[in-house]
Amino acid sequence: QMQLVESGGGLVEPGNSLRLSCAASGFTLDQLVIGWFRRAPGKEREGVACAGGGVLKVEDAWKGRFSVSKDIAKNTVYLQIDSLEPDDTAAYYCGASLSRGGFGCYPIPSMMRFWGQGTQITVSS
Repeated sequence: QMQLVESGGGLVEPGNSLRLSCAASGFTLDQLVIGWFRRAPGKEREGVACAGGGVLKVEDAWKGRFSVSKDIAKNTVYLQIDSLEPDDTAAYYCGASLSRGGFGCYPIPSMMRFWGQGTQITVSS
């Protein structure tokens, strides 16, 4: 059974960094496309980054302070956020879909079949 478990969120002061983890079970990372998403207060869920199809990708809107990586041995995908800002306050989710074997990935919410429970980041001084 597919499961995604996010961790790593918390209350942090502006300027700090956090690394979020998305631990997958039930399938290996090479069978999956993993997406990172966030939902800020009053906003729709937005795609931030993804891992799958042979790539690690951060969407253009999030390039610079966000990076994505993976640890195959731990079956885990990470989202690193540097220089956190109050506007980064949001619930962060990872989603997954089964890979179709193509190249590339797209963090589009409607394409994800499985979801984690989310982890909250609050950036405040």
